[in-house]
Amino acid sequence: MTFLIFLIVLSVLVLAHEWGHFITARRAGAKVEEFGFGFPPRLFSFKRRGTVFSLNLIPFGGFVKIFGEDGEHRGEAGSFGSLKISKRAKIIAAGVTMNLILAWFLLSLGNAIGRPAVVEEANAALAQNITIQVVSVAKGSPADLAGLKNSDSIIGASLNGQNQSFATAREFQNFVSSAQGQNIDLVLKRGDETVTVAVTPRLDPPAGEGALGVGLVRVGLIRVPWYAVPVKAVKDVVQLTGAVAYSLAMFFGSLIFKGQLMGDVTGPVGIASLAGQAYRMGLSYLIQLTALLSINLAILNILPFPALDGGRLIFLAAEKIKGSPLGQRLESRVNLVGFALLLLLMLFVTWKDIARLF
Repeated sequence: MTFLIFLIVLSVLVLAHEWGHFITARRAGAKVEEFGFGFPPRLFSFKRRGTVFSLNLIPFGGFVKIFGEDGEHRGEAGSFGSLKISKRAKIIAAGVTMNLILAWFLLSLGNAIGRPAVVEEANAALAQNITIQVVSVAKGSPADLAGLKNSDSIIGASLNGQNQSFATAREFQNFVSSAQGQNIDLVLKRGDETVTVAVTPRLDPPAGEGALGVGLVRVGLIRVPWYAVPVKAVKDVVQLTGAVAYSLAMFFGSLIFKGQLMGDVTGPVGIASLAGQAYRMGLSYLIQLTALLSINLAILNILPFPALDGGRLIFLAAEKIKGSPLGQRLESRVNLVGFALLLLLMLFVTWKDIARLF
């Protein structure tokens, strides 16, 4: 199920991105030769209005093939290279734009049905289904040894046969402090399951970890009135875009200037795990994660790096300044090197994901 959810989420993100390229290219007068779901070998196809729509064997993502997009057939009707630079720039940027539109749509849907958010005094009156949720588990802590996991919700606890429930994280923390050195039973909500685990809060915890070694936050579903949904979603997209851009700047800054890969970076395996976890927590969480990933995909693609949409825009800017294309061979070689570097980075991050699992 985790793999299936990951596949659905990835397909939605990539197809939305490619649909942006596809529809903008058509409107600009470029001939779109193929719109593919997945990657070859081809399983099934049909042709409509001059475009082949294909279903391919490798199910990760999709692609759009535009006539003359690699610089060939310049001057021929319907080729990408024959279009004005402004039109080509719109086609290239359309994938990023569509990912941001998708994020806005998903966040609008989430705001309408209720989005997960940290419950504070300012929004407590709007929150529903409030729970105390585990957001981090320190390695080697009592919580870790007992099997607590991120996204577990604490329903209650039992000490010496006395059952207790908690309205806030502070209430639970006070309970744990009073039970240091004693065995307690925690009742957890994990997806659709209710789980009971035995754990003993330690008497002398390391600084910053607490007796159990968990980070907690009070979360609930915040529902926005229908008339405020579109504007609230725009604000959310802007806020999340800023947060993602900052995180990516920190990531690349650490990678370039320190030669270090930040420890909390997540690759395809980690994202698949997150998607499965979000699905088990509920539709609102999966919608939120998909919107965040769509924004992340948009920002990654607009980076001025070869093989990405941002890199192709750089080539268009250079063509505008120079007054003529830089050359098909040069662009192909630069994009090939960029793609190879991105592939190596993805493989390394995936390896770290797998190593983290074990």
